[in-house]
Amino acid sequence: MSDFLLWVGKLPALAQIPIVLIAFGIVVALILFFVEIAPRSGRKYTIIRLAVCVIAPFLALVLVGSVWWAALIAAALGLAFFWIDKRSSQGAGYLFQLFGFLAPAIILLVIGLIYPTVKTAIDSLFSSRGNFVGLDNFAWVLTNPQNLRVILNTIIWVLVVPIASTIFGLAYAVFIDKSRGEKFFKILVFMPMAISFVGASIIWRFVYTYRPTDESQIGLLNQVVVWLGGQPVQWLQESPWNTFFLIVVLIWIQTGFAMVILSAAIKGVPAEQLEAAELDGTNSWQRFINVTVPGIRSSLIVVLTTISIASLKVFDIVRTMTAGANETSVLANEMYTQFKNFEYGRSAAFAVILFILVMPIVIYNARQIKKQREIR
Repeated sequence: MSDFLLWVGKLPALAQIPIVLIAFGIVVALILFFVEIAPRSGRKYTIIRLAVCVIAPFLALVLVGSVWWAALIAAALGLAFFWIDKRSSQGAGYLFQLFGFLAPAIILLVIGLIYPTVKTAIDSLFSSRGNFVGLDNFAWVLTNPQNLRVILNTIIWVLVVPIASTIFGLAYAVFIDKSRGEKFFKILVFMPMAISFVGASIIWRFVYTYRPTDESQIGLLNQVVVWLGGQPVQWLQESPWNTFFLIVVLIWIQTGFAMVILSAAIKGVPAEQLEAAELDGTNSWQRFINVTVPGIRSSLIVVLTTISIASLKVFDIVRTMTAGANETSVLANEMYTQFKNFEYGRSAAFAVILFILVMPIVIYNARQIKKQREIR
């Protein structure tokens, strides 16, 4: 494989394009061919499946430059897989077809999620010098006053951002529902979602910028304060309020997301239920609480849990605007700070704690989705 890539790299650029496309097409065609014939019965297809299960892994490992014993193990696994495949209650070839479809996703999950998670959990038990320290890194995280402030800030983010973003997004979706210019109003609120967290942080950093009283203010907020006769304020240095000023940025971004999801959910509420409630003499607020909100409950859960996870993992805003100074750091930022300082064990401990905090939200969201499917 490496020789082939080196050979292709030496060709002119215009010649490389068709060769790469042809090679890619051949690989895709082979995969589709083997997946297509996998469920078929007969000696010919049995031989083909046997060849695929044995020769394909063998050649793949050889072509990528692996050692011969690894290729032999792959061939042995192919034989074992073929044996299981033949005895599948779903028919010959079923397991091979299933494996063919699921293998890419499984490989990506193992490489991108499972392995890093296990590796991080193991690293959290070691010091920066590679010595096994057990739970000392976690003890340091949970007993150091500075780290406790970091955890408290993260909790504040998780409590404030999802609730505020959902309330603002829901209120906005209700007020503009079926109004003239609804699409235009939605675009205005949704636009922050199109901006990266770093870009939004830079914008708001200019909004909060402070200059001494004898200088002209370039920060929008301080300029307004000066116009009103006040004194400029160092918004990002006044603890604990600076954390809430950072939270405003994420609320500004996530409100558009909440508005779009909840607006679509509101339009899905049956009009007959609203008309029946109106005939019963209920006012707008009663119809909203007793009809609309129960009708969009599943969407509310999705919005709240999604924004909660985003709040737990927030990093870009804090890193760009304050770098965690003045008691504004959060778990993700502190994890990066420790990693940057070559404290890999402590950084991994922060990552594990963040993972533990995220998991209940993910599990709750999954259970709610399962309940909705059962109802349907």
